[in-house]
Amino acid sequence: MSAEALDTGFARESESGVFARAGVLRRLARDRVAALAGLVLSAIVFAALFAPWIAPYDPYFTDLTKVMQSPDARHWFGTDNTGRDIFSRVLYGTRNTLMLGLVGVIVGGFIGGLLGILAAYYRRLDGWIMRLVDVMLAFPAILIGLAVAAIFGAGLTAVVIALVVATVPDVARVARGAAIGVMGQEFMEAGRAVGVSDTELIWRYLTLNCISTIFVFLTLRFGQIILIGAALGFLGMGAQPPTAELGMMAAQGRDFLFMAPHIATIPSCAIFVIVLAANLLGDAFRDVLDPRLQT
Repeated sequence: MSAEALDTGFARESESGVFARAGVLRRLARDRVAALAGLVLSAIVFAALFAPWIAPYDPYFTDLTKVMQSPDARHWFGTDNTGRDIFSRVLYGTRNTLMLGLVGVIVGGFIGGLLGILAAYYRRLDGWIMRLVDVMLAFPAILIGLAVAAIFGAGLTAVVIALVVATVPDVARVARGAAIGVMGQEFMEAGRAVGVSDTELIWRYLTLNCISTIFVFLTLRFGQIILIGAALGFLGMGAQPPTAELGMMAAQGRDFLFMAPHIATIPSCAIFVIVLAANLLGDAFRDVLDPRLQT
């Protein structure tokens, strides 16, 4: 079999890949819930990216004459226990929260996807890699965060490591399952028969056929990672004062729930909106990109 014929077979098998499917955005736009979720998430990302220009106040400026003020025309979300503007802090906190989630998903997805694909391709490594994955699954992300915080100190680094470790095993299992299915295709056997190198087979033929499945899983996983990161921040293992981060802001407001409930509830509502929008958009991507759900 020639290389041209091999590529033709690969193209036929790749029609369900995330980059080969035409009209994905059009089908997403027809889903009103997905379109709304995408619009909300885009607005949140835009606000987070341009927080220095959108925020009306310095998020770290304290004004003890305006402590725990309720939302009004000057401070849309009110002020916290040190007089800082909560709206400004939510903008900056959203930036940090999204950054933690993206780093956790991207780095963890890359490592997990690589481990899963290598386990499927090199069967002699399968047992070792999957046992490592099982060990990682045995440790909750919060426990990992505690361990990392004890070694390196609490901070964003501890949260990032915990989120990456929490992402890797699940992605590895998904990637391995997808890769095993691709390994059974004729073009993979043909590639080996004509002498295609392992590196080219793994990247050009195996990985590119698994990207769709991994991408869909990561879109669904993103909301969960945001929640885990916020939980670690709430427990004090993430960003440290005065850094703005939604989970930590919610924790700081819990002591004032009866006097000024907006201090804790507004950051909590921001987390809820981000996770809900991410989950709805992830479900829509799954419905559009998963060929098993197509009618």
